[in-house]
Amino acid sequence: MTALPPNGPDEPAPPAGLSDRDRAVLAVERQSWAGPGAKERAIREQLGMSPTRYYQLLNALLDDRRALEADPVTVNRLRRVREARRGRR
Repeated sequence: MTALPPNGPDEPAPPAGLSDRDRAVLAVERQSWAGPGAKERAIREQLGMSPTRYYQLLNALLDDRRALEADPVTVNRLRRVREARRGRR
Protein backbone atom coordinates (compact mmCIF):
# COMPACT_ATOMS: atom_id res chain seq x y z
CA MET A 1 0.00 0.00 0.00
CA THR A 2 1.40 3.40 -1.04
CA ALA A 3 1.22 6.30 1.42
CA LEU A 4 -0.40 9.46 0.12
CA PRO A 5 1.29 12.84 0.41
CA PRO A 6 0.17 14.78 3.51
CA ASN A 7 -1.91 17.18 1.38
CA GLY A 8 -3.77 14.54 -0.54
CA PRO A 9 -3.12 12.71 -3.81
CA ASP A 10 -3.60 15.69 -6.15
CA GLU A 11 -1.92 18.44 -4.12
CA PRO A 12 1.81 19.10 -4.29
CA ALA A 13 3.86 18.74 -1.15
CA PRO A 14 4.61 22.04 0.58
CA PRO A 15 7.98 23.55 -0.35
CA ALA A 16 10.81 22.98 2.04
CA GLY A 17 11.84 26.04 4.02
CA LEU A 18 15.12 27.84 3.80
CA SER A 19 18.22 26.24 5.21
CA ASP A 20 19.89 27.63 8.30
CA ARG A 21 22.66 28.97 6.08
CA ASP A 22 20.18 30.78 3.83
CA ARG A 23 18.44 32.34 6.84
CA ALA A 24 21.84 33.42 8.20
CA VAL A 25 22.72 35.10 4.87
CA LEU A 26 19.47 37.07 4.95
CA ALA A 27 20.11 38.00 8.60
CA VAL A 28 23.48 39.49 7.66
CA GLU A 29 21.76 41.59 5.00
CA ARG A 30 19.26 42.96 7.53
CA GLN A 31 22.06 44.45 9.62
CA SER A 32 23.69 47.82 9.12
CA TRP A 33 27.47 48.05 9.09
CA ALA A 34 29.63 50.69 10.79
CA GLY A 35 32.61 50.90 8.50
CA PRO A 36 34.47 49.46 5.57
CA GLY A 37 35.35 45.82 5.99
CA ALA A 38 33.00 45.20 8.91
CA LYS A 39 30.48 43.27 6.83
CA GLU A 40 33.14 41.17 5.12
CA ARG A 41 34.71 40.37 8.50
CA ALA A 42 31.32 39.35 9.88
CA ILE A 43 30.68 37.13 6.83
CA ARG A 44 33.93 35.28 7.44
CA GLU A 45 33.47 35.01 11.22
CA GLN A 46 29.73 34.33 11.47
CA LEU A 47 29.16 32.29 8.32
CA GLY A 48 32.60 30.78 7.76
CA MET A 49 32.69 31.63 4.05
CA SER A 50 34.38 34.08 1.75
CA PRO A 51 32.56 37.28 0.80
CA THR A 52 32.61 36.12 -2.83
CA ARG A 53 30.75 32.91 -1.97
CA TYR A 54 28.38 34.88 0.27
CA TYR A 55 27.38 37.20 -2.57
CA GLN A 56 26.91 34.24 -4.92
CA LEU A 57 24.53 32.64 -2.43
CA LEU A 58 22.77 35.93 -1.77
CA ASN A 59 22.19 36.54 -5.47
CA ALA A 60 20.67 33.08 -5.85
CA LEU A 61 18.46 33.68 -2.79
CA LEU A 62 17.03 36.81 -4.39
CA ASP A 63 15.52 34.60 -7.08
CA ASP A 64 14.20 32.01 -4.59
CA ARG A 65 10.49 32.25 -3.79
CA ARG A 66 11.11 30.75 -0.36
CA ALA A 67 13.45 33.62 0.53
CA LEU A 68 10.82 36.13 -0.59
CA GLU A 69 8.24 34.42 1.62
CA ALA A 70 10.62 34.28 4.59
CA ASP A 71 11.85 37.90 4.43
CA PRO A 72 9.96 39.97 1.84
CA VAL A 73 11.26 43.36 3.01
CA THR A 74 14.93 42.41 2.71
CA VAL A 75 14.55 40.43 -0.51
CA ASN A 76 12.52 43.13 -2.28
CA ARG A 77 14.98 45.84 -1.18
CA LEU A 78 17.92 43.84 -2.50
CA ARG A 79 16.10 43.07 -5.75
CA ARG A 80 15.55 46.81 -6.29
CA VAL A 81 19.25 47.49 -5.64
CA ARG A 82 20.26 44.72 -8.04
CA GLU A 83 17.96 46.00 -10.78
CA ALA A 84 19.23 49.57 -10.34
CA ARG A 85 22.81 48.35 -10.73
CA ARG A 86 21.91 46.39 -13.84
CA GLY A 87 20.23 49.46 -15.28
CA ARG A 88 23.42 51.52 -14.86
CA ARG A 89 25.52 49.03 -16.83
